Amino acid sequence: MRLQGKTAIITGGGSGFGAGIARKFTAEGARVMVADINHEAAMRIAGETGGLAQTVDVADADSVAEMAAVALSEFGHVDILVNNAGITHSPMPMENVTEDQFDRIFAVNSKSVYLTAKRLVPHMKSRAIGAILNIASTAGVSPRPNLSWYNATKGWMITATKTMAVELAPAGIRVNALCPVAGETPLLASFLGEDTPERRASFLATIPIGRFSTPEDMGNAACYLCSDEASMVTGVALEVDGGRCI
Repeated sequence: MRLQGKTAIITGGGSGFGAGIARKFTAEGARVMVADINHEAAMRIAGETGGLAQTVDVADADSVAEMAAVALSEFGHVDILVNNAGITHSPMPMENVTEDQFDRIFAVNSKSVYLTAKRLVPHMKSRAIGAILNIASTAGVSPRPNLSWYNATKGWMITATKTMAVELAPAGIRVNALCPVAGETPLLASFLGEDTPERRASFLATIPIGRFSTPEDMGNAACYLCSDEASMVTGVALEVDGGRCI
């Protein structure tokens, strides 16, 4: 029960890696808000974990403010924030990505970290304790062609994690990131361009361990980084990628 008595907000918690993190945190004793733009998905995972469901658009300031307010009202305090919500564009030459696609990707993947920090960092500072976990990607460490602007948002998230860690450490707040390789999530088809056995095999050939990241992998790594066991760990971008980035 490494998170006994802790409270957590997990954005994008209704599916994929976010759902895996929600399940693990609950199993380790945390009270969890499952926040997702998909209301039904949030309700399903919250029902499964005994958590609190919240509909949120992480790219919208008012929606994020409401999410934070509800969490603080229901929980009394927030110990852990997991910025997991994210989107991508289909593989294509960088110049073919539309401006609307570009703006939405940066709003969801990058601006959201700013918006959640605006609402929750002051609260964590007032308590002199907190853990923030940003879900980045191996795309931010070892970018692939034709996902240029998605890669850029994940590189941004890694840099944001490190600068947040340095600034917030004196306030008792730790900030880390996870960098998964592609996994069995709703975004897999977008990363591959098309989810076919041939494309899966081609991508798996680049992962030494020979499999995709799973929601359970992410839950386990997230649990460690957000627990008191990692009290000396901040500013880390931990690769959970089966050796992909070596």
